[in-house]
Amino acid sequence: MPNREFVTTMARYNMWQNESVITAASELSSEERERERGAFFGSIQKTLSHIFWGDMIWMSRFTGAEAPAGSISQSTEFIKTWDQYLLDRPAFDREIVTWADGVSPEWLEETYSWYSAAAGRQVTKLNALLAVHLFNHQTHHRGQVHAMLTAAGARPDDTDIPFLPDRFFDL
Repeated sequence: MPNREFVTTMARYNMWQNESVITAASELSSEERERERGAFFGSIQKTLSHIFWGDMIWMSRFTGAEAPAGSISQSTEFIKTWDQYLLDRPAFDREIVTWADGVSPEWLEETYSWYSAAAGRQVTKLNALLAVHLFNHQTHHRGQVHAMLTAAGARPDDTDIPFLPDRFFDL
């Protein structure tokens, strides 16, 4: 199971990768960001919207913050405007880093229970596993975004964790 170092590293990796795909996506027109590309959530923007919504759902569970409205199927409409997203996403990534920096070994060993609308039942899992899921979910869908961006001619940064820039460790 992960430890605090894993969680803090992945929070910083998340910030780096979001910065990368946002920069690349911002080079495209809104029409290109919103174009249906055959991905699970359709477009670059809809997939980024789902990731953001999902991050907010999990962080609300981890911290007790207010959860975003809507369901998984509505998560693709979470981004209302690109300009607002450009402000909100980096700010939320800083919140994830702050949370990660405060994760204790004890928290990782505790469990969390919630009603999963996706599974249609009550679920209880170890917090450590749920933290892994948070970061795995981001990486999975960001990989889809990366592929769509590349196909659209944009060039996001490298995605390899060993190349995480040192500046993300100075936060």
